[in-house]
Amino acid sequence: MATQAKPIRKTEQPAQAREQPRRFINLSEVKALTTLSTSEIYRRIAAGRFPKQVMLGPKSAVRIESEVINWCESLIALRAEEA
Repeated sequence: MATQAKPIRKTEQPAQAREQPRRFINLSEVKALTTLSTSEIYRRIAAGRFPKQVMLGPKSAVRIESEVINWCESLIALRAEEA
């Protein structure tokens, strides 16, 4: 009777590798996702009510797409709680 060999390496990937990769989005994409104006986005950032930008260079600011989407989802969740 032959025994089956066990694999040497685990086939399961670490949790971090299974998650969606981070994607940077520019201000125009943020505006399209949220329908907020530029000034309103910066007002909310200053008030701590919107995800801060990531500086890629002295004049290059981006946002992390998943943070913006999570922010949108949190507003939807608030609406559901109020209903």
